[in-house]
Amino acid sequence: MALILHAGSTNKNAYKALIAAEYSGVNVKLVEDFQMGVTNKSPGFVKMNPIGKVPVLETPDGPLFESNAIARYVARLKENNPLLGSSLIEYGRVEQWIDFASLEIDANILRWFIPRIGFAVYLPPAETAAIESLKRALGALDTHLASNTFLVGHSVTLADIVMTCNLSLGFSRIMIKTFTSEFRHVERYFWTMVNQPNFSKVLGEVKQAESIPPVASAKKPAPAKESAKAKSKDEPKKEVKKEAAKPKVEEPAEEDEAPKPKPKNSLDLLPPSKMILDDWKRLYSNTKTNFREVAIKGFWDLYDPEGYSLWFCDYKYNDENNVSFVTLNKVGGFLQRMDLARKYAFGKMLVIGSEPPFKVKGLWLFRGQEIPQFVIDECYDMELYEWTKVDLADEAQKERVNQMIEDQEPFEGEALLDAKCFK
Repeated sequence: MALILHAGSTNKNAYKALIAAEYSGVNVKLVEDFQMGVTNKSPGFVKMNPIGKVPVLETPDGPLFESNAIARYVARLKENNPLLGSSLIEYGRVEQWIDFASLEIDANILRWFIPRIGFAVYLPPAETAAIESLKRALGALDTHLASNTFLVGHSVTLADIVMTCNLSLGFSRIMIKTFTSEFRHVERYFWTMVNQPNFSKVLGEVKQAESIPPVASAKKPAPAKESAKAKSKDEPKKEVKKEAAKPKVEEPAEEDEAPKPKPKNSLDLLPPSKMILDDWKRLYSNTKTNFREVAIKGFWDLYDPEGYSLWFCDYKYNDENNVSFVTLNKVGGFLQRMDLARKYAFGKMLVIGSEPPFKVKGLWLFRGQEIPQFVIDECYDMELYEWTKVDLADEAQKERVNQMIEDQEPFEGEALLDAKCFK
């Protein structure tokens, strides 16, 4: 008789029980037509787990939930199962690493990953804390694996199954090679595990993430307009009697309110500027040599101080920029959210320093004499920076503009980690 496991076919927590079943010779079947968000909200499922979490295992003695508990139950169905350890101390160490995999590895991967896909509020300081906690945990795991092929003893245990399943989310969705390469023993361990026959039968082919997911937009969709109240289907239609003697006068049909024309952006109402922003962007993109003589000179020839303004920005929390790729992704996400201003702006963002903490500084050209209000309202990253209007009468500030446009290195005495352009 097969045990029935309720979960989606890609649920890494369900994999724990399925892999344990392969090692233990236990028949566990995954529900084929399970639909997350539908099946787990049905009365039958809620009866098995009142909060609707997955996975849930149906057993002859009743349902069981929580993935680690389910995996333990499956392993214990086989007498003297080596998955649980061969001595009391090994049993304790298996439990130790299961807890570590859940509390130190899985929890921090989720704290990093979930906000990026829009399932929780994204806060840069919280992400940095999660990554640093994860790196600390992976460092401890790496040290242990430097002299151990498996977590406990000399063969696969339930600790390896739980650890590998928890790591699989990180490796496949967010922990790119430049991140994991710091933990070479963890890398060796993970790829060894996922290629074991009983693992690969359940997991299939595992590929490492090539990029970190961009932060999902935190902006909520505008609520749909409430439609006019429809007439009840049971309401009888009124008969309209035609009068033969009188000409028919047609009443205008009732229509939905015509959409109002989209209001113009306030920047479009400004007096025309002699500077054509696209001309500058083309010049910047097409200049490959003699950048100072061609592009920089061309910028000042095109620049209209009455129609445009220049702004420096400095990230307020540079002390938190301790991880290079996280800092770069932070800047990349900011530029993505600035896309709404593309028609009215040009920007350069510099990530400065050869070692942490890294500094983030930027230069922005905006239409008008102030930072556009709609940008301030819509792009929450704006408040993470100090903004200072460039004083063109100050030759030092003007030269700083030139250096930022051309990615001069060193910049203010420090190496450039990266430079990103918004155009």
